[in-house]
Amino acid sequence: MTTKQLSIQRYLPEQGSAPYWQDFEIPFDDSTSVLDALNYVKEELDGSLSYRWSCRMAICGSCGVMVNNTPKLGCQSFLRDYEGALKIAPLAHFPVQKDLIVDMELFLDHLAAVQPYLVNDSGEGTETFKQTPAQMEKYKQFAGCINCGLCYSACPQFGLNPEFLGPAALTLAHRYNLDSRDQGKKQRMPQMNREEGVWSCTFVGFCSEVCPKNVDPAAAVNQGKVESAKDMLIGIFKG
Repeated sequence: MTTKQLSIQRYLPEQGSAPYWQDFEIPFDDSTSVLDALNYVKEELDGSLSYRWSCRMAICGSCGVMVNNTPKLGCQSFLRDYEGALKIAPLAHFPVQKDLIVDMELFLDHLAAVQPYLVNDSGEGTETFKQTPAQMEKYKQFAGCINCGLCYSACPQFGLNPEFLGPAALTLAHRYNLDSRDQGKKQRMPQMNREEGVWSCTFVGFCSEVCPKNVDPAAAVNQGKVESAKDMLIGIFKG
């Protein structure tokens, strides 16, 4: 069987403070994903390897890693698509807890800040909020986010300033602001308008390139800037 070399960045805080690289030789065929390769390492070669994964179907978003310096889902990336050795590292711009496991707490805090859920207090819990296909189409693309964090690893602004809300949070804020059933735009706009909101984005666009669900966060942030500008102008005229 054909083999490929994987160089995996290891970090074992209980053994030392410095990360290091460890090489493994992995058998593979056309169906072998990066996640399969990591599972092979853990099950057959080194049981101490730590990483996250769950569904293996690009739904849970757990298995994000850097593959040759590009953010990827391990289950959606295949060894057959790479020539030569592969370098596997933890997602960039996040604190590393162990091996390929990163601390996502700040990412989750940014998501929570924009209230990424329907806000609607007009009913008593029994009313059905109807929506036309045209109304759903306005936000449908932006609703595919799986909170994998790949766009944050691709975002130079988040790397420079962790307080920047980031592509996923701003995308989800825009997604719910566009939803005809939602009444929470007034609560979200202060977050989008603040210094670390949409105006911190420099629109490199790499966040959209790495998105495994083609959500296009760069487009969402761009549209969010338009809404933010409108909101600020309304505030000026009312003031």
